[in-house]
Amino acid sequence: MLILTRKTGESIMVGDHVRVVVVEVKGRQVRLGVEAPGDTKIYRGEIFERIQEENRRASQVPADALSKVSSLWTRIRSEGAGDAG
Repeated sequence: MLILTRKTGESIMVGDHVRVVVVEVKGRQVRLGVEAPGDTKIYRGEIFERIQEENRRASQVPADALSKVSSLWTRIRSEGAGDAG
C-alpha cells in the first residue's frame, strides 16, 4: 500500500486519467474529490465489496444443477423426436 500525505487542495494521480483531490479535512474526516472519465466506475469500498459478493453468489451453480438441466433437455429432445415423424 502506498501512503501519501496531502493537504487540502493537493491531489494524486491514479494512472493517466484519474485525479483524487483532497477537498477538505475536518477532524477525522477527509473529503475527497475524484476526477475521472465518465465511463470509469467509482464506488465506495464497502459498496464495491457488496457488489463483488453478490457477483460471487450469483455465479455459483449448485453441483447437481447442470445434470438436472442435461436430463431435462434429453427428455425434451426424445419426446419431441416422436412428434417429428
